[in-house]
Amino acid sequence: METIISICLGIGLAASVGFRVFLPLFALSLASYFNVWELNSSWLWVGSLTAVIIFGVATIIEILGYYIPLVDNLLDTIAIPLAAVAGTAVMMSTVSDLSPVITWALAIIAGGGTAATIKSAAGSSRITSTVTTAGFGNPLVSTIETGTSIIMSIFSIFLPIIAFVLVIFVLFVIFKLYKKIRPSKP
Repeated sequence: METIISICLGIGLAASVGFRVFLPLFALSLASYFNVWELNSSWLWVGSLTAVIIFGVATIIEILGYYIPLVDNLLDTIAIPLAAVAGTAVMMSTVSDLSPVITWALAIIAGGGTAATIKSAAGSSRITSTVTTAGFGNPLVSTIETGTSIIMSIFSIFLPIIAFVLVIFVLFVIFKLYKKIRPSKP
């Protein structure tokens, strides 16, 4: 059961990474630092005071950067590959008691894949906001993304199974929106 909960934690945080790259890493770092979650033995450094400070500063810079016009779109461009890497790292750090092959497969597919999918959808919403509102709607989009990342991170750490259900719901909504916008075949 502990392994399933750690997988749910990893997937929830990976989804949260899709909205803000550093915020879930900061939340995981805090959770480890305060002994709320025990990390995979090779990822214990994430719970160090140094990591808490670095992830905290990176989180503040990232959040503020999304409120600067043009910088927000630039951040979305570089954040997609970063989200995939961070999603993989979050999953690797939380999953324990599995063989390395299974852990890496889960980390890359479930962690990195979930983060990249959500980040791509979030990036598309920002581009749509930029085009339709001349960028004036982007702060609202940024606030919603940051709030969603905070909520997903909290649920992931304290209620990982509910966070997993929320991730499935978010992915379902993304899939439905994609099908709605996708051009139909003649």
